[in-house]
Amino acid sequence: MITLRLCPVLLSLLTCSPHLLAGEVAQHGRLQVQGNKIVDESGSAVSFAGMSLFWSQWMGQFYTKETVAWLHTDWKVPIVRAAMGIEAGGYLTNSIREEEKIRTVIDAAIANDMYVIVDWHDHHAELHSQQAAEFFGRIAATYGASPNVIYEIYNEPLDVSWTNVLKPYANTVINAIRKHDPDNLIIVGTPRWSQRVDVAATDPIEDANVAYSLHFYAGTHKDVLRQQAQEALDKGIALFVTEWGTVNATGDGEVDTDSVNRWIAFLQSNQISHLNWAISDKREGAAVLQPASSPFGGWTDEQLTESGKLVRQLIRSWAR
Repeated sequence: MITLRLCPVLLSLLTCSPHLLAGEVAQHGRLQVQGNKIVDESGSAVSFAGMSLFWSQWMGQFYTKETVAWLHTDWKVPIVRAAMGIEAGGYLTNSIREEEKIRTVIDAAIANDMYVIVDWHDHHAELHSQQAAEFFGRIAATYGASPNVIYEIYNEPLDVSWTNVLKPYANTVINAIRKHDPDNLIIVGTPRWSQRVDVAATDPIEDANVAYSLHFYAGTHKDVLRQQAQEALDKGIALFVTEWGTVNATGDGEVDTDSVNRWIAFLQSNQISHLNWAISDKREGAAVLQPASSPFGGWTDEQLTESGKLVRQLIRSWAR
């Protein structure tokens, strides 16, 4: 017996593809903030477990369409983060090269129907607001119509004022994005390495679709940071863990399994999305790959670190 499957009306001009229809973005559409949750186009709260790439200027070999496709098919990753390094040989000195890497990852994520976070990976972005606004304006002009794209406009601010420094910076960059993209989700960095979400919650951004980044490293950050995160949620803002590690805040050390489990329970209970740091073969605890791993995916279990094995299993088993 032959059965026919019709594509949705919006896809009627395209070839009906089972792979496309099964993808994360096809299922959920454009993400929106609703209260302290992130919801899909049906209004249902969503929580994704994904992976962050490493600083683009130092691990650019993994910024390939093959890496993104492998993460999607083997690790079952629905969302990937492209961490464009800004200083230390990054975008400020090699803008064309670094932006090309980011666009490669965006295009690959769209091809695999994944979400992609475009991350301005900087610790001093308030000093580079013009460059950030110009970059995000270009990205929004090109990709703003795609529900796949999420903008993370400041990775990890240092210990600076939210009201006097970070919020004005955020408004400048958000305005540049909204000129081209009025709808897609924007994630804003918070003081002290994107941990003081409770401070941001007292004076939130006036934009209907903004979430706030919370970063943690399980070996270092524990109950106190979770309490601050809960305070922020109780004040009504939505959180997005765009970066977390299984080890210490240095990026090194042993996997702290007990702390990881406590954090995962917190994220699950509050339906918070999270991306692990990082796709890297650097000799450190947070790297998920052994040294000299292929930049094109295809990694075996033997090529994964202790952290890599734990995180891959976590992502593959995460309830979406």
